[in-house]
Amino acid sequence: MLQDTQTIRLYQRVTDALVELWQRGYRSDDLRLFLDGYLAALRQTNVLEAYLIHRLEEESTRFLYDPFNFETPLPQTQTEADYY
Repeated sequence: MLQDTQTIRLYQRVTDALVELWQRGYRSDDLRLFLDGYLAALRQTNVLEAYLIHRLEEESTRFLYDPFNFETPLPQTQTEADYY
């Protein structure tokens, strides 16, 4: 579980980017390469401590391999109750 505010912000950014890339047609291999590059850039810039980057990597990888994060919701159909 992420607790550092900066790490949480970076997690939100990377997961939002992963979902956006998925919606644009990129698939798991491409998303993994993107995540690897993102994490490598964080390591090079020393933005976070190494242990925080490791936690971010674990959580982001878990997000990436959870298929429910990339499902598109089905459109809702109108029921009779909606008309009243």
